[in-house]
Amino acid sequence: MHKQLLAVVVSGVLAGCSLAPDYQRPDVDVINAWTPAEQQTAAMPLGWEAVFNDAALQQLIQLGLESNKDLQIALLNVELYRKQYRIQRADLLPSLTLDGSGTRTATSAFSNNSSISSAYSVTAGTSYELDLFGKVRNLKDQALETYLAQEQTQRSTQLTIIASIATAYLTWVADTEQLQLAKESLKIEEDNYRLVTLRYDQGIDSSIVQAQAQASYEDMLVTLSQFQRLVDQDRYALVLLLGTELPDSFKPDERLEDVKIATVGAGLPSTLLNQRPDILAAEHALRAANANIGVARAALFPSISLTANAGTQSSELSGLFDSGSGAWTFAPSISLPIFNSGALRRDVEVAEIENQIAVKQYEQAVQGAFTDVSDALTALSGYATELENQNKALKSYQRYFDLADLRYQSGVDSMLTRLDAQSSLVSSQQASITARLALYQSQIDLYKALGGGWAEEIKPLGTSAAE
Repeated sequence: MHKQLLAVVVSGVLAGCSLAPDYQRPDVDVINAWTPAEQQTAAMPLGWEAVFNDAALQQLIQLGLESNKDLQIALLNVELYRKQYRIQRADLLPSLTLDGSGTRTATSAFSNNSSISSAYSVTAGTSYELDLFGKVRNLKDQALETYLAQEQTQRSTQLTIIASIATAYLTWVADTEQLQLAKESLKIEEDNYRLVTLRYDQGIDSSIVQAQAQASYEDMLVTLSQFQRLVDQDRYALVLLLGTELPDSFKPDERLEDVKIATVGAGLPSTLLNQRPDILAAEHALRAANANIGVARAALFPSISLTANAGTQSSELSGLFDSGSGAWTFAPSISLPIFNSGALRRDVEVAEIENQIAVKQYEQAVQGAFTDVSDALTALSGYATELENQNKALKSYQRYFDLADLRYQSGVDSMLTRLDAQSSLVSSQQASITARLALYQSQIDLYKALGGGWAEEIKPLGTSAAE
């Protein structure tokens, strides 16, 4: 009988039985898929340094990665899960203990048989749970997958921080450029107002022309104060993201078009989404839920623990390790789930439902990823066309202003025509900055949607294919 039991135990250990279901990656119905070009480029992940290849922006991102509090919390969470995985992994090995003790006891001197006795012992013990049904291994796998999921969550946090810093910096540069444009326009409006007032006093221009010049001047004062406020707010927001003050040596780009950001080539394959951290985190969470089913199922079966102690005992410290002082015990034990089997079966059902939830969360992550990329590519194409057309319009408005100014200086047209041309030119300049910012933002969105990169080829944003 004992030999049969031993054979069952040994065969169970050698077989490495696991009650967790075999893991299979779910098939996901893809929505909002994009269509890559027939000739695909070599799609390789890029580090953020290659995508955001602007010196000032790189300095800020590096500073943010070192100082941002959200990222520091994410890194600590990863370290926490790593420690928990190591603890769970240690359960696969026998636990060892070493104890030593010594006592010396005296009976009362008022008793008839007063005496002094001593007892010394040194004991080494080991305990080990036979993992017949994979409970310990599945607990280890669950801890590992949870750790890997947390690692991807940290990477997702890092991507978000990089994208947020880039967005905040570009917004700051754009508003700073708008502020500089407002200052230049205010100077022109001030000169116009002074000139028109002088001509009005001389009876050359009418009161309506003077009123129009004054209104344009005061409107520009409002615009100037608005962009000054935005620039200050942009800087505060950027510092908050960084988690530290800007270095004294930091020098931002003066114009938005001076900022260098890599653009994407044609033919993005969908396999790029395999590097996206939220998808990887969702799959690791699914694997952890899958292993948890094995843990819950194994709890329905008996668990066998082996405990052994060996050591030496003596009434004299000098004879503690003498021959004949040894002592040992070997105590296997078995635990049978009898009265709580109903609750344990509920645990299995809960684990299976949690696994189904993890499957849906994985499918949701994949579908959301395709939507994010599709939206970013659509925005990228649309804003590139918009910026191209806006730049053409800007050239036309510049020509309109130059002609209106020349005709006004020659006395052919009134000041009203010149003011209208100037207002239209400023509005077009502002629209060009806004369109470029939107284009850059869509590029950042694509970087984040693809999990941090796309292709080896790098081309500055805003340049044509011919360039």
